Amino acid sequence: MLASSAQAQQVAEPASPSTEASDGPSEILVTGTRIARPDLASNSPLTTISDKEIRYQGVVNAETLLARMPQFTPDANDNVSNGADGSAQINLRNLGSNRVLTLINGQRILSSQATDINFIPTALIERVDVVTGGASAVYGSDAMSGVVNFVLRDHLDGFRLDAQTSFAQHTNDNAYVRGLVSAKGYQLAPRSVIDGGKQDINGAFGKTFADGRAKIMLYGGYRHTEPVQQSTRDYSSCALNAASQTNLVCGGSSNTTFGTFAPLAGPSAGLGYLTNARDGSKNWVPYDASYAYNYSPTNYIQRSDERYTGGGFASFEIAPVAKVYGSFMWMKDHTFSQVAPSALFLGTTFTIPCNNPLMSSAQASALCGTAAGTSATTDTLIGYRLDSTYSRRDDLRHQDYRYNAGVKGDIGQGFRYDVSYLYALSRFDETYLNNVDNVKAQRALNAVLVGSTPTCQSKIDGSDPACVPIDIFRANGISASQAQYLFSPSNTASRNTLEVMSGTVSGDLGTFGLQSPWARRGAGIALGVEHRRETLRYTVDEVAAQGGAANADGVISVNEAYGELELPLVADVPFLHELTVNGGVRYSSYTNEQRSTSTKSSYKVWTYKAELAWSPVDGARFRASYNRAIRAPNISELFGARGIGNVSLNDPCAGATPEASLTTCKLTGVTDAQYGHIIQCPADTCSQSYGGNPALKPEVGDTYTFGVVLTPKQVPGFSLSVDYYHIKVKGYIGGIGPSLVVSQCTATSDPFYCGLFRRDPRTGALFGSNGYVVGSTLNTGYLRTSGIDVGASYLTRIGSLGKLDASIVGTWQEQQTVETLPNLGTYDCKGYYGYSCGQPNPAWRHVGRLTWIAPGEKATLSLAWRHFAGTQLSSLSSNPFLTGTPSIINARIPSYNYFDLATTISAAKQLQFRAGINNLTDKSPPAIASGVLASFGNGNTYPGVYDPLGRTVFFGATLTF
Repeated sequence: MLASSAQAQQVAEPASPSTEASDGPSEILVTGTRIARPDLASNSPLTTISDKEIRYQGVVNAETLLARMPQFTPDANDNVSNGADGSAQINLRNLGSNRVLTLINGQRILSSQATDINFIPTALIERVDVVTGGASAVYGSDAMSGVVNFVLRDHLDGFRLDAQTSFAQHTNDNAYVRGLVSAKGYQLAPRSVIDGGKQDINGAFGKTFADGRAKIMLYGGYRHTEPVQQSTRDYSSCALNAASQTNLVCGGSSNTTFGTFAPLAGPSAGLGYLTNARDGSKNWVPYDASYAYNYSPTNYIQRSDERYTGGGFASFEIAPVAKVYGSFMWMKDHTFSQVAPSALFLGTTFTIPCNNPLMSSAQASALCGTAAGTSATTDTLIGYRLDSTYSRRDDLRHQDYRYNAGVKGDIGQGFRYDVSYLYALSRFDETYLNNVDNVKAQRALNAVLVGSTPTCQSKIDGSDPACVPIDIFRANGISASQAQYLFSPSNTASRNTLEVMSGTVSGDLGTFGLQSPWARRGAGIALGVEHRRETLRYTVDEVAAQGGAANADGVISVNEAYGELELPLVADVPFLHELTVNGGVRYSSYTNEQRSTSTKSSYKVWTYKAELAWSPVDGARFRASYNRAIRAPNISELFGARGIGNVSLNDPCAGATPEASLTTCKLTGVTDAQYGHIIQCPADTCSQSYGGNPALKPEVGDTYTFGVVLTPKQVPGFSLSVDYYHIKVKGYIGGIGPSLVVSQCTATSDPFYCGLFRRDPRTGALFGSNGYVVGSTLNTGYLRTSGIDVGASYLTRIGSLGKLDASIVGTWQEQQTVETLPNLGTYDCKGYYGYSCGQPNPAWRHVGRLTWIAPGEKATLSLAWRHFAGTQLSSLSSNPFLTGTPSIINARIPSYNYFDLATTISAAKQLQFRAGINNLTDKSPPAIASGVLASFGNGNTYPGVYDPLGRTVFFGATLTF
C-alpha cells in the first residue's frame, strides 16, 4: 500500500503517494522547494507522516496526529474550553502556531489569522510533510519554524467509504486528589467512566475518463464529538490550589453562590471580603476559603463538536501544454465550550441604594452606616454566582470555503508553467450564552418598594419594563426568573478572506547546456510572482461591546517575486557521489490598511536561502541549509481592537501581608493607604490588556540546519537521519507575559516592568475593567530554539512469519530561549513548565513504533511508544526571570510513557478493518495547581500534552470499490 517502510520517518525522501483506490500515482509534490527533483531529495530536515500512521492512531483530528510528534507542541484543540475560539492549531518547535505555515497540496490553507486544521478532511490525507526551519524564500511569510504540508488524495477511480467510532474508558483511582475532594465536601468523580465518544464517516467518489485526460473526485464527511465534563475525572473535579509548598487543596473562586461583597465606602470599606451567612439569614460574616466556589465540575475537558466537510477536485488535460484544474473545499464546524456559571463578578463596581428593600437592616447598616434606609447609594464590589443550572456556554460556529483554479503545462525544452488563483473565505460567528449582563444587573440592584413589592426603578420610569429585582443578600437567593432576566446573549462575528494569484515557471537549464561538466544533470530553476491579499472584518453587538469587545477591520496586500536555482556540481567521482547547491530569494512589498481609521503602513523585505547536499558515497548524504525568513504581522496584531481579558496570575501587592514590599508596590501604582488592603485576584485570575499595534514590523528569522542521512545498501530496509536545527526569531511580535511582569517587578523593582501595572484607582486591584497588566502587542526581543532530530527505520523479513517494521522519531532540545526585551536578559525554558514557560518543554521526546506484518500483508499488529521526558516547575529555576514562589508538590512532572496498540486486517481486497487502544495502561495526566497553568492549560493539567481522558478505544473500516 505504501512505499515508505516507516510510519513517520525523518528521511531524505518522502513516502511515495498511496495508490489505494487510485488510477495511479499522483503528480509528485516536493515540500520545501518549487524545483521538481527527479530524486525527491530534500536539503532541509523533512519528516513525512504517512496515512498508515493515521490508521494506527485512529485519529479523526489532524492536529492530534501532529501533536503526538516530538517536533510539535499542542496548541488550540478540542480539550481547550475556557477561552477557546473553536479552531484547531498546530505549533512547530514551540514557536507558536502563528509561526508555522500550513499548506494543502503546496498552497496556503486559509488566511494567516484564520488557519483552522479542522478544515483538513483527515480521511483524505495521503501524507503530511513537515519541513523544519524558515522557508520564506519558497513560500513567503509565516514559515518561521517551518512548513506543514497536508498532501491530500485528489483523485481516485471508484468509491471509497471510511467510518470510525471511538470512546474513552477511565478508572478514577487518584487517591491523593480524591482525598482532597472528600475533605472539601465536593462530589467525587465516578470510579469508572466510559464517555468522550467520537464518530467519523467519510465518502469519496472519483472517475477518470476521456482516455485518462480528465479526472474528477467528490468527497464529503461528518464528524461528531461528545462533550466530557471535568467532574468525570479525579484530576479535574475541583480547582486545585497550592495550600503550601508541600500540599494542594481543593480551592475555588470567591465569586460564590453565597455572595461576596467588598464595600468601597461606608463602615465596611477596607475590611476585606464579606459574605452572606450559610444558614440563609441575611447577615454578613467574614469570608474565608471555606466559602469558595468549585468552578471546575461543569467545565468541559473535551468540547462537543459537529463538523461537516465536502468538496471536489477536477482536472482536464486539453493538451500537454495546457491542463486546467480546480478544486472546491468546504467545512462547517459547530462546537460549544462550557465553563462555570456566570456571576456578578468581583472587579465590577455596582451601586446599591441604601433603601434596597431586599437588604436586611443589619446589611444596610454594614453597607451604608447612618445612611441605611435612605435613598443614598454606596458602591461595592460583588461576587455572586448563579447555580450550576446556568453554566456559561460559548456557541462557536465556523464555516470556511476555499476555491482554487489554474492551468499548467509543458512548454517544451524541459520547462513547465503553473498559473493559479486561490480564494478562501472564513466565517466565524460566536454567541455567548448564560452570561450576566452588568447593565441589567445594575438595574436589578436599583430597587425600591412599590406598595409591599420590591420593584426596579427602571420599571417604574419605563426605561426597562422587563426588569426583575435580584436578591443577592442571602445565599442562593437569585431565583430562576431573576436569573433569566440577567442574561443577555452577546454576538460577535469575523470574516477573513485570502486571495492569491500566482504564476511559476520551472525547468531544467541543462536543455540549454547550463550544466556542470562533472554533473549528471543540468541546473534546475524556478521563477515566479505572487500577489496575496488578506482582509478582516470583525463586528460586535451592543452586549459584547459592554464587555470590552470592539469592531475591527484591516487589509494586508503583498506583491512578491521569487527565484530558486539548484546547481548539481559534481557526481560519480570518488568521495563525490553527488554534490549540489541550492539558493533562493524572494522580494516582498507589503501594504497594510485599516479603512475605518485611515491607518496605513508599509514595508519591503527580502528573504533568501542557501542549501548544500553532499553524498560522498551512494547511501550516505550530508545536508546543510541557511534560511532567512520573515513573518509579517497579521491583521489582528496590527489593527485588533483593544480590550481586557483574564490571565492566570496572583497580585504580589494584594492581601493583608503582601508578597512585595511597599516600596515596590508603590512603583506599580499602590498608595500608602491601599497597601495591605488590596483584594487578591479571584480564583488566581487577574486582568491583562490586549490589542493591536499598527507600528509593528515583520519578525525576522534565521535558521541553520546540518544533518546526515544514511540508507546503506549493506543493510537493506534501514534508514537513519540525524539533523541539527537552530532557529532564532528576532523582534518577535507579542506581549510581555504577565507572570514575567510580576516576577521581574517583585524581584528587581525595575521601573519598566513595574510600569506595566494599571491599578484600579479606587481599590488598587488588578482585575476588572479598571485594573490590569499591560499586554498589547509590540516587537519585543527574540525567540531561539535549537536541538537535534533523530529518525530511524528498519524493515526486515522474519522468515515465514512475515515482516517486522521498526521506526522511531525523536527530538532532543538544546535550548528554548526567550529574550523578552532587547538587551534586558534571557531565560531558557528547556526542561521547564508553568508560569512564563507555559506547556512542558522536555529535553527529549520520541515516538517509536514496532509493527508485525503478517505474510501476504493481510494483517498487521502495531505497538507505539510515546515518551515525554520529565520537566521542572519554572519558578524553581535560578534564572532571575523565572525565579518565583517555591514549590515541592508540583516541583516536577515525571517522565510520561504511553503505549498504543493497533491492528489492521484486510478482509478482502476492497475491505479493511482497523482497531486499537491508545494509552493502553490508562495513565492519568498530572494534577497541577491551577495557578501554575498557562498557555492551553485546562482542568488542572495540560490536556494537549498528556492524554486527558485515559484509555481510548477505536474501531474503523474502509470500503473501496
